[in-house]
Amino acid sequence: MVQTAPMESDQLLSSFVKVLVSDAERSARFYEALGFKRVNADPPFIQLRWENQAEVYLVAVPPALGLQGPRGVGVLLGFRIGAVGLEEVASRARAQGATVDGPTVQPWFTREIVISDPDGYRLNFIEPA
Repeated sequence: MVQTAPMESDQLLSSFVKVLVSDAERSARFYEALGFKRVNADPPFIQLRWENQAEVYLVAVPPALGLQGPRGVGVLLGFRIGAVGLEEVASRARAQGATVDGPTVQPWFTREIVISDPDGYRLNFIEPA
C-alpha cells in the first residue's frame, strides 16, 4: 500500500462509498482535479478523501469482467463544499471536459451542482444558499 498525501487526520472515516471504474488512474486524476486528495493506492483500490469529510474508493474492475450499462443510476454521491467553493469545483470539472448541471437553488436552502465523472457516476456538490 502506498500512502500518497498527508492528511490532517490519519484515521479512516466511518462512512465511505466504493465505485467500480473502468480506469482507476483516469478516474483518480479527474477526482483529484476537482479537489479530492489521494490517501492510498493499493490496487485494485484508490482511496480518495474530500475535505476530511468523505471517502471514495475507486475500484478497478478487471478488464475480463467489463462494465456494461450506465453507472449509479438513481444515485447521487453528495459532498458538502468546504475550502473549495462551488463555482471553483464547477470550473475544474468543466476544464476536465465533464458535464456540470447547475448551480441550482433548491427549496431546502442549498445551492447545488451535479457533475458526471468519466464513468457516468453523478457527484452532487452542495453549499448553503
